Amino acid sequence: MRRLTAAIAATAAILTLSSCTTDAGVPSADRTTVPPEIDSHESGPASPIAYGLSVPAGATQLGPLVRYRSERLIAAYKPELDAVRAEQALEEAEEAEEQGTEATETPTPTPTIDNRPEGDFFEDLEDPPKPDTFVSLMRIDGNPTLVVRRLLAELSVLLPEAGIVTDDLSAYCKASDRRVTGCSLDASGTTPGGRDLRVRMSVDPGDVSTRTGNFASLERPVMRLDVAYVGDPRAGQEDRTPEDLDNPPRIEDTAEKTDWIWPKMDEDASVDEPVIDGFSPPSSATVLLSGQRPPFATMTTLRASIATEVAERFTSERIEGTVQRDVMADLNEVVISTWGTGADGREVRTVHTLSARGNYLSLFLNPAS
Repeated sequence: MRRLTAAIAATAAILTLSSCTTDAGVPSADRTTVPPEIDSHESGPASPIAYGLSVPAGATQLGPLVRYRSERLIAAYKPELDAVRAEQALEEAEEAEEQGTEATETPTPTPTIDNRPEGDFFEDLEDPPKPDTFVSLMRIDGNPTLVVRRLLAELSVLLPEAGIVTDDLSAYCKASDRRVTGCSLDASGTTPGGRDLRVRMSVDPGDVSTRTGNFASLERPVMRLDVAYVGDPRAGQEDRTPEDLDNPPRIEDTAEKTDWIWPKMDEDASVDEPVIDGFSPPSSATVLLSGQRPPFATMTTLRASIATEVAERFTSERIEGTVQRDVMADLNEVVISTWGTGADGREVRTVHTLSARGNYLSLFLNPAS
């Protein structure tokens, strides 16, 4: 099943060749020529992520920042929501009794079609909880070593006691014959502002053995960053100001110790192959980026109903038991999250973002906590 137009397949391998170097020290030959179907959905340089972090130079975030409320946060506010709704129901019953209204006398309302997005699940609260989990899905267009080290430098300032290494890829990456096969970081700590966070970073260069990049990666490494608040859920809602971080160390001033090489991919995964866990989105969805370690795919659709159908099919085929659901309205976006546990224990999650930019859907298979 085809998911991207022939233009993407035809241009996915093209690099803009030049002998000059960018001001960030990245050869312009490393800059990827991006098809217009994907280019219009890229976020700007240094896009903010969360808690003072931003997309590092040389990386490009595809689609909007993925944001959602964690199960811990929802559970912390659910009792308050139930109490408010119970009070509202009681007041409505008392008002109906005072007016002498009976159900049999109530005229049947004329059905109307409401195409407005759903309201926030916690909209009955005076101050609905904001998202506490953020995921940035990035394509590395510049020098991968420099880009990864820049992000590590940001994280070292955000979590100063976590001991994050910025000058040695072997601390978080694996290699075969000096060729990087993947990177993974999982660190927790306290920020300078006193927030307890967990950050997870992964870098997937593609299938090194077959020299095949991830679908829609344009033959470039794919980087994913998850940032989650793990302190007291209610305390985390009290202060939403960004962290006042010191400038991260300039990684260009220090040499990287491994001198490992990032393997070049010859092509992206075929448009006829599944994108994530044997799942193929319909041709009406344009996949913007995907990765396999851990598995994810993010896409855009012309209509919200298409994203809803894709999310429902993805979860129904994988989740055992109840599918959980949350709707959040924040920053002129409506974010619909669904999640549950698969047969293998992994978390299956979808995040559908409706915004002025369009409809975006991200599919995730996350390792068991």
